[in-house]
Amino acid sequence: MPAPDRLSVLVVDDEAPARRRLCELLAADRAIGEVRTAENGVEAVAAIDAARPDLVLLDVQMPGLDGFGVIEAIGPDRMPPTVFVTAFDRFAIQAFEVEAVDYLLKPFSDRRFAATIERVRARIAERPAAAGDANAFGPEMLQLIAARARPGAIWEWIAVRTRDATRLISTAEIERVEAAGVYVNVHSGGAAYLYRAGLASVAERLDPFRFVRIHRSHLVNVGAIDSLERRSHGEFEVVLKSGTRLAMSRTYRAGVEAVLGQPL
Repeated sequence: MPAPDRLSVLVVDDEAPARRRLCELLAADRAIGEVRTAENGVEAVAAIDAARPDLVLLDVQMPGLDGFGVIEAIGPDRMPPTVFVTAFDRFAIQAFEVEAVDYLLKPFSDRRFAATIERVRARIAERPAAAGDANAFGPEMLQLIAARARPGAIWEWIAVRTRDATRLISTAEIERVEAAGVYVNVHSGGAAYLYRAGLASVAERLDPFRFVRIHRSHLVNVGAIDSLERRSHGEFEVVLKSGTRLAMSRTYRAGVEAVLGQPL
């Protein structure tokens, strides 16, 4: 690939080893030209505005301004083609049935990285205007970004009413949400709190990068999962770090696999 056609890339990750690994992989690809780095979301926004890279490798979870915050700051319609880089133990991949966006689950292999770059290169060749084109992001991602931009649209807290007070529970500290008739029980810190809403409506307000439906009666925080134990006839049991065991319905297996980005 002639030098003018080489892709310019911005690597955004708050961890130096992760940036170094990505840069080393990019350096080995002759189709990659200039590679810039950013250590946080604020630096990423400035670099994107200044350099307009062809591709952004963007860490999802960063202190301060995270990956989604970078997209909100730049604007989905101006964001270059983006590959999200994320760790399984904190974020689930659920909204990536998209055309010009891919993701890398840490730790990823050299082969997986090469396939991702090839996919991005093909998309850019098919649609040269992808950078700066809102269609570079799928509708699910645009909807999630828009929701996160509205205060309260994606819950960071659940307000649970008790007899004498309203208790605020951080969604990051929720282990699971369990259907309880027409309401739900929110499990957090070893206790269960009744919340007066149905499971489906609560699921719509929780971050889909953190919570996954495993059963018609159970919504689980991915970060609370310790293991998935295989049972007979393709069924699994979800073992949480607290020791709680929950059956995973075969109906939701495909959705769980999509969240994990890999087959069970």
